[in-house]
Amino acid sequence: MENSGTDKIEKPEIGRKPNHLSSEKSPYLLQHAYNPVDWYPWGKEAFERAKKEDKPIFLSIGYSTCHWCHVMEKESYNDNEVAKLMNDTFVAIKVDREERPDIDAIYMRACQTMTGAGGWPLNIIMMPDEKPFFAATYLPKESKFGRVGLLEIIPKIKDLWKTHRSEVEDLAIHVVSALQEAPRSAPGEELNEDALNLAYEQLLGMFDEQNGGFGEAPKFPTPHNLMFLLSYWKRTGDILALRMVERTLTGMRMGGIYDHIGFGVHRYSTDPKWHIPHFEKMLYDQALIAMAYIEAFQATGNEVYGRTAREIFTYVLRDMTSPEGGFYSGEDADSEGIEGKFYIWTGDEIKSVLGEESEMIKKTFNIKTAGENVLYLSRDISELASYFKLPSDEVQKRLDDARAKLFAAREKRVHPGKDDKVLTDWNGLMIAALAKGAQAFNEPSYADAAGKAADFILGNMRDLEGRLYHRYRDGEPAIPAFLEDYAFLIRGLTELYETTFKESYLQAALDLMNDMIKHFWDNENRGFYTTADDAEEVLLRRKEIYDGAVPSGNSMAMLDLLRLGRMTANTDLENRAVQIGQAFSSSVLKTPYSHTQLMAALDFALGPTSEVVIAGDLSADDTKAMLAALRKEFIPNKVVIFRPGEIEEPEITRLAEYTRYLFSTDGKTTAYICRNYSCKTPVTDTGRMLELLKAP
Repeated sequence: MENSGTDKIEKPEIGRKPNHLSSEKSPYLLQHAYNPVDWYPWGKEAFERAKKEDKPIFLSIGYSTCHWCHVMEKESYNDNEVAKLMNDTFVAIKVDREERPDIDAIYMRACQTMTGAGGWPLNIIMMPDEKPFFAATYLPKESKFGRVGLLEIIPKIKDLWKTHRSEVEDLAIHVVSALQEAPRSAPGEELNEDALNLAYEQLLGMFDEQNGGFGEAPKFPTPHNLMFLLSYWKRTGDILALRMVERTLTGMRMGGIYDHIGFGVHRYSTDPKWHIPHFEKMLYDQALIAMAYIEAFQATGNEVYGRTAREIFTYVLRDMTSPEGGFYSGEDADSEGIEGKFYIWTGDEIKSVLGEESEMIKKTFNIKTAGENVLYLSRDISELASYFKLPSDEVQKRLDDARAKLFAAREKRVHPGKDDKVLTDWNGLMIAALAKGAQAFNEPSYADAAGKAADFILGNMRDLEGRLYHRYRDGEPAIPAFLEDYAFLIRGLTELYETTFKESYLQAALDLMNDMIKHFWDNENRGFYTTADDAEEVLLRRKEIYDGAVPSGNSMAMLDLLRLGRMTANTDLENRAVQIGQAFSSSVLKTPYSHTQLMAALDFALGPTSEVVIAGDLSADDTKAMLAALRKEFIPNKVVIFRPGEIEEPEITRLAEYTRYLFSTDGKTTAYICRNYSCKTPVTDTGRMLELLKAP
């Protein structure tokens, strides 16, 4: 019983007419298309009307899987009394933050500046020239629990607009001035190993030793923290770095934040123990978390981590993949108007599905007889085997069988709404994750899925000049791409090249990098802007470096530049990576733990880093064996190029000219290793190749 994003749109009441959102493609905007509030999409028409009628603008920003956005829509925006007040007082604009992250970033910063906090739904009241003077998150219809209600605040805003206009204008100017004074990148010192050490120490100070993760509730996975710690462990051998990763990944896997029945990871945990999640599922979380589990599997050999990554891919390929190959954006927390209803079980429901097997499952997943339950584990498989006095493989088999039955029963429920738009940046992350999984697990189907998604985006989400679009839905690519679209897709394409060795993916990554530098680079202060030089002009043109729920475009771009620079021996690309570090160094050095994707890029830059060229026949057994051995290991700071062994000038020599004379030796697959700016004697022995890669 699958639901798309538009299934969340409630049927309009008889006589209710659509507003200006009815022709939009965004599932979030379409959810508001029959509100009595006269919503406009962001655009010239709304701003011109505000100026003509001399009204302030009520800007509401959210996204389709946001629980409190749904609450506010039902409680207030669908209410005739609220709508009348809003229509009389404002010109109302709705924005999907996933479609327009540039607008969201500006006004979220404004909200944080004015209120000290932020979140979604984000509600901004601003001048017709886009300058904000009021900000809030969730606003109830009527005032309650210390939150001012719309019925109270709107008349006050209307009065201020009419009687104290100059004060409102002064406040708006002051807010914009504060935003403009926010940290600007100015070239500073070059980042060094001290930043890595400080980031590690800060994360160690925040680490929850008992439960894993960082800080208290709500607790977010933040997988780039874990991937940085893995690379730091590889660099230093500090066992505490690895322990933080393992404790966190184990806690997440066992907790209710992980969907033990249908797989995939929920957005965050509302408690410190990972037990009770906020139930929405986002594509970017699946991609980044899968990558963390894959790298932990490579680092430790722990099959639980490998199994978790594969299960996440099972969920994405089953429920989040379009027929064309692109990946959908997310699934709601709500179904039938209740958060988590799809995922929660009663003891009686478990018993009705499993019969006699239910007692074991209840004990395994902490199911209480009374009330509703989120499934989570208190014991791992070995502990469960001891508890039930059964072999581990028998316990696993029984759990798998019970899970399949519960999944089949759950599929009959009303599914949460699905946001079925395809976003280039999040797809880039999932392409990267699947490509890494294809390598680590020797699973061609993952490479096929990653390649199909990449081909879809490259074939359907570029204009005639090759410039990317940000969003695709219902047959329409739209919205000029942002920095993250380029940076994340480049990451996916480079991983996909290293998986398939199809030169077309490496060429596409290089082409996109050229466009990114041409249109997003700050020639004065270095680093990349979020928006292109020819994008729609908004209140501020920003640069971001903070690695939040998703890494920043600049952090990912720094790693992209380094990897492509090493792949193609292009030092200009590496130099730009250094300049990104310098551009943001002053803010990064204050809190390097907030920039762990950048720290991972810095770790790569500082080395030791390896360039590996494999020369041979991809279909040959010795080539397959050498690649399998290479991919089994956790070697984060390497790039891999494949050169067909006996061909004089294969396509790769055009992209990476230094491979021109790197032939296979005596018909055997040959590895050419350059490590830490020093090239070694080529080898045909897999064991010797790994020794060279692990050398200091």
